[in-house]
Amino acid sequence: MTEATAISAVDVAFTYGQRTALQAVAFEVARGQAHGFLGPNGSGKSTLFKLLSTIVPLQQGRVSMLGLDLATQAVAIRRRIGVVFQSPAVDKKLTVRENLHYGGMLLGLAGRELAVRIDRMLEATNLGDRARDRVGELSGGMRRRVEIGKSLLGAPDLVLLDEASTGLDPAARLDMWAVLRAQPGLTVVFTTHLMDEAAQADSLVLLDQGRIVAAGRPADLMREVGGQVLEIEAPEAQVLANDLAAVFGVNARVVDGTLRIEGDAVHELVSKVMQRFPGRVQRLQLAHPSLLDVFLQRTGKRFVVTEPEPPAQGRRKRQ
Repeated sequence: MTEATAISAVDVAFTYGQRTALQAVAFEVARGQAHGFLGPNGSGKSTLFKLLSTIVPLQQGRVSMLGLDLATQAVAIRRRIGVVFQSPAVDKKLTVRENLHYGGMLLGLAGRELAVRIDRMLEATNLGDRARDRVGELSGGMRRRVEIGKSLLGAPDLVLLDEASTGLDPAARLDMWAVLRAQPGLTVVFTTHLMDEAAQADSLVLLDQGRIVAAGRPADLMREVGGQVLEIEAPEAQVLANDLAAVFGVNARVVDGTLRIEGDAVHELVSKVMQRFPGRVQRLQLAHPSLLDVFLQRTGKRFVVTEPEPPAQGRRKRQ
């Protein structure tokens, strides 16, 4: 591990009884980058988050974080990281400043030093004019900014976020990331199932059933799929796929009853297919590849996420 590397993991494995959550996971995170872990439910990303945040001990493999060994120096690692969980970790009955104050005390901060850091976080999170408001009166996006502020009070070198933007609207998500990106030299490691968020990462790991199925810059991963993706819905998808291979020499895969053709000049097939096989096509869709396509190409199945039910709506939140 070099000084330019924030996290280095080799052959990480983890099991819950007879169930394997992670298998032979290996990756590196460069300092100062936003590194994402993308995967559907059961992919292992939550278990990986728990390991990196020192919630559960390492079972197998080697992990170095900020030059420290995760297996033997977890306490020292905790002093240098910030953590933001998916579930809210703020007290709704306390004000914004009070939440930051008590969060700082848990980090061993006090007196003028704590007051200065709180003021700095209020400014960084753009919550200065809401410092005396109870957190329960804030919107979801503002509450998340309070949590981000708490995670940064200790001036960490690395912040870990577990599905932190779940439930936030796009504007609130952008606000959250603007705060994180504005911290000089900060390394951010996050888990997500949101494609647009994952696409903004400096580097990305795709997980499925505890294994890494793809890793790299999001743009590079999507480029590997090809310049275009053509999907064709047809009553007899496999028969049409065989005919396309025989007539045009193209390789069309059938996934969930839909034909998929990937390549750099796939658009040229659209008119040819419609002229040669009229009446056999129900729908055509031509698009540039996304991370969904990367996942499908690497695993042979679609990316499916079961969303948790949204919380019941209470009284209207102040915006």
